[in-house]
This record gives sequence, structure tokens and C-alpha cells, in this order.
Amino acid sequence: MSGRAAVVLLSGGLDSATVAALARRAGFDVHAMSFRYGQRHAVELEAAARVAERVVARQHRVVDIDLRAFGGSALTDDIDVPKDGVDPDAIPITYVPARNTIFLSFALAWAEVLGATDIFIGVNALDYSGYPDCRPEYLAAFETMAQLATKAAIEGTAPVHIHAPLIDMTKAEIIRCGTDLGVDYSTTISCYDPTADGRACGRCDSCRLRQKGFAEAGLADPTRYA
Repeated sequence: MSGRAAVVLLSGGLDSATVAALARRAGFDVHAMSFRYGQRHAVELEAAARVAERVVARQHRVVDIDLRAFGGSALTDDIDVPKDGVDPDAIPITYVPARNTIFLSFALAWAEVLGATDIFIGVNALDYSGYPDCRPEYLAAFETMAQLATKAAIEGTAPVHIHAPLIDMTKAEIIRCGTDLGVDYSTTISCYDPTADGRACGRCDSCRLRQKGFAEAGLADPTRYA
């Protein structure tokens, strides 16, 4: 591999696997970053490792932070994950406060060390759960902040770019795109509340969006459901 370095945030889910494949197709050397942040669905880290291997990531770092210290989310606190749908007009309890800001900040720090100017994130603003840190205006604001906060940007040698190639795509479009790129979605997991043996619950909002995407794409869903 001899492309430019890029930090790719890799959760092990459908979206981030597609983004990693897109970064590789664009000629970037993938430096994958995942987080063990106290999430109840830590099995996603096993999926992230599989995805990193498939995209031939130059390295895959798993960063330990404990967002359970704050809680406030069904993913990081003793709160049940909703299984009967969520209010489309409200931010669901599965939203983790400031998660993408924290993740992007770590990615920005690593990018500085690598001399990289490109960060990829798999957020989506169409078929998603309504999280505020998945919107285009949020990403634009973070990119603006990065130009004020990094040595290379201040010196004018390397402005930072936040890439969110899935931002305006439906889940079906994402799945078709990844399938064309050869993404093996059976290696990924999107579930917020998987079983101990790594099977998806099939009922949380993330599972519902995944099922809807495969159905609308006209493709078989390879997910192992409980």
C-alpha cells in the first residue's frame, strides 16, 4: 500500500464497513480506529477486527475510554434498549452524549501523529436514529474547528477533511454500494443489544434499520438473529 494515510472510524457495523471499503477504493491507506467505550454491544469490536482485516488496514487501534462514567444512554447505562420502535420526532435513549465528538477528537489526534489530513466516518442523515451528531452541519462545524486546533492546519500545510460519504444515502443505497465493493456484511453487526454469542436481537432500532435496508435493496440479510 502506498496511498495517503487516512483515519477511518470503524465500529464493526454496516455503515463503517462500507466507509472503510470506500476509503480503500479511493486509494487511501486505512488506519482503522475503534473504541471500547463501555458499550453493551462490545461484540462489535470483534466485527471491527474482521472488517479491518478484509480492507487490509495498515493498522487497527482499539482505544479504551469509559463513557459509562457518565451514562445517560441505553448503550452505556443500566437502561433498557427500546425494542418496540422509537419516537421519530425525539432523540432516542440509545444516543450516547457527545460520542461522535469524542471519537472524532481521538481520530483528529491520531491523524496529526500520522501526518494524515483525511478522516472517514460512517454517519448517515437519512435512514438513521435521529442522533444530532450525525448531521451534515455538525460535521462541517467539526471540520472548521479542526482547522483552528491542529498544528498543520495553522501552519497552512495540511487542512483536515472530514469525509462522510454515506451522509445522504439511504440504508439500501449503502448496502448496494458496499456489495458492489465486495463488503461481506455477514462479518458486521449493527445490533445495540446482541446476545452473549453475538447474535443480533432483531428488534432494536439499529436492527430494524438494517433489516429495512436489505429488504429495500432486494438482497438477503446475512445477519445472525436471535
